[in-house]
Amino acid sequence: MAERSKDTLRGPFLGRSSIMPTRAHKSRKKRGHVSCGHGRIGKHRKHPGGRGNAGGQHHHRILMDKFHPGYFGKVGMRHFHVLKNRDFCPTINVDKIFNAAGPGVYEAAKNGGGKAPVIDLVQLGYFKLLGNGQINVPVIVKAKFFSKLAEKKIKEAGGACLLTA
Repeated sequence: MAERSKDTLRGPFLGRSSIMPTRAHKSRKKRGHVSCGHGRIGKHRKHPGGRGNAGGQHHHRILMDKFHPGYFGKVGMRHFHVLKNRDFCPTINVDKIFNAAGPGVYEAAKNGGGKAPVIDLVQLGYFKLLGNGQINVPVIVKAKFFSKLAEKKIKEAGGACLLTA
């Protein structure tokens, strides 16, 4: 009788002797009588509990409550009646209004010959005029709010303060 090679003695795994032999690792997984009551196709594998975070409020609830308390649910009220940015009031000082108004406004106020230029601070993005700094030319300023000192300085320079809504 002719001798057989080792590969032919291995049965259905012909030519695969170089893969890890079973003596090097444990191979007791999934041994038993066919599929042990778990059907013929899936054989108790794949995703029995769902994928990812599935079932966090259902069949995995105990784990979520134990290890991640407070993960689900809402707390408090939405404050739907509160107006956002209620105190939004960008301010500018008296000495900066000509910088904000753009080039040529200061010269027009200086050489106006009795005509004071109108500066609308609301259009420039400011709501309130504060009184820091000096002003020496007449100008008409429109704003939503004026501080007392700013109003005093503009009127002393010969200008006027106009309130806008």
